[in-house]
Amino acid sequence: MKILIAGGGTGGHVFPGIAVAEELRRSRPDCEIVFAGTRRGLESQAVPEAGFTIRYLAGSGFNRRRWWTWPIAAITNLVGVLQALLLVLTENPQVVLGTGGYVSAPISFAAKLLGRPLILQEQNSRPGLANRLLSRIADEVHLSFLEARSDFPRKDHLKVTGNPVRAHILAGDSDAAMREFELDPSRPVVFVFGGSLGAQRINEAAIETMRQLQGRVSLQLILQTGRADFDRVKAIVEAEKLPARVLPFVKKIHMAYAAADLVVCRAGAMTLAEIAVCGLPAILVPYPYAAHNHQEENATNLVDRGAAVMILDAELTGDRLAREVAHLLADKQALSRMSANARLFARPDAASRLAKTLLRRAEGKPEVVEESPVEGGQ
Repeated sequence: MKILIAGGGTGGHVFPGIAVAEELRRSRPDCEIVFAGTRRGLESQAVPEAGFTIRYLAGSGFNRRRWWTWPIAAITNLVGVLQALLLVLTENPQVVLGTGGYVSAPISFAAKLLGRPLILQEQNSRPGLANRLLSRIADEVHLSFLEARSDFPRKDHLKVTGNPVRAHILAGDSDAAMREFELDPSRPVVFVFGGSLGAQRINEAAIETMRQLQGRVSLQLILQTGRADFDRVKAIVEAEKLPARVLPFVKKIHMAYAAADLVVCRAGAMTLAEIAVCGLPAILVPYPYAAHNHQEENATNLVDRGAAVMILDAELTGDRLAREVAHLLADKQALSRMSANARLFARPDAASRLAKTLLRRAEGKPEVVEESPVEGGQ
């Protein structure tokens, strides 16, 4: 049995596929799993590191701000479609899972043209154009937010499954994490990160927050800056003796989650799934340029459920962030409530449910009609 997983570009598209693949490897060791991706996406590093085979093909997004690059992108994607057809023919998978990104569309089209079952997984509360179009030909579409249902033209094959989270996300140990990041166990920890590339606005607000709270509020930060801003931020933190462990990228993110009492981050769907399953209270700063403003809608889902506070990017200042951090760290009961509400939002069985769906389709078994539970109002 072979399953092909297509998706990439960003962690939000790559990590759900890896989470499902890990569950398949655990539950069906005889199942062969192959990924499709691009050489320049995060998948080119993350998939081999997870121990899975990856095949590469051409793919390109259409940059809304650089419309003059669209002809080249169109030619690149046409080449990708031809490569996708060849890939599906040569690998001959029994079922295909598309998780989004540049390669998901050509592989999905190729799968249906060649008669393979197609399963889609949508991470966000506002689905992208590719998944909305592909949903017309897919056999099943698995959603992470109930709110996404309204954006799909077909409703008969939609299932609310949640975002698959990698198993190791819950494997962090608090004591080991404090040692890993050289932190003081007696002081609360705020984990601040703006995604894998970092976010300069969040970095600036974090620096000002530490300046304002130094000597007033006991805290320490794990601050993931992104590589571009690392040297500058580290120099400021060291010169001013601010209470932060500054890193360009946190590879052992499960350890950072284990150490944290509170997180400050963007509102990508996978980030929210991870902090929810870890039960972490959050201050969310949605990325303002996300397609269809989906990060703000993602964040609203946690805020409405009492699991997070939201600060819009345009309203983010060091003073505002300092006030929110100080307020939450001072109110242990509020943090506890937010943590409990985050766990209600989480769907820790998402990877298992998707893996079972793929295996059922690969074995040619009829669709199982089941109502997806809607815990926490999802």
